[in-house]
Amino acid sequence: MHGEEGQVWGDAGYLGIEKREEHKDRDVDWQINVRPGQRKQMADGSVEARHEKAKASVRAMVEHPFLLIKRQFGYSKVRYRGLDKNTNRLYILSGFSNLLKMKSVLLV
Repeated sequence: MHGEEGQVWGDAGYLGIEKREEHKDRDVDWQINVRPGQRKQMADGSVEARHEKAKASVRAMVEHPFLLIKRQFGYSKVRYRGLDKNTNRLYILSGFSNLLKMKSVLLV
């Protein structure tokens, strides 16, 4: 985090992050999903369940490109090649991922 975020989205692993010492002074709207067990206890169609579904759908849109990069291009582990080389490789793979997403549009 660079400190200028208005909202931060995360999975259940980040529950309680707003209580941590390094994040107490931040004016951030924390959008952290509840644990799956608590999600199952919510009534279908309730306001809380719809809010959790909305948070999950936003996270799914953000996580999908990382899934492509890891599965299609085998970038599951960072090699110790130097920061510049790793950053360059990530940029190239992100570009390839974008091309794959737009393949149907580009081939028309």
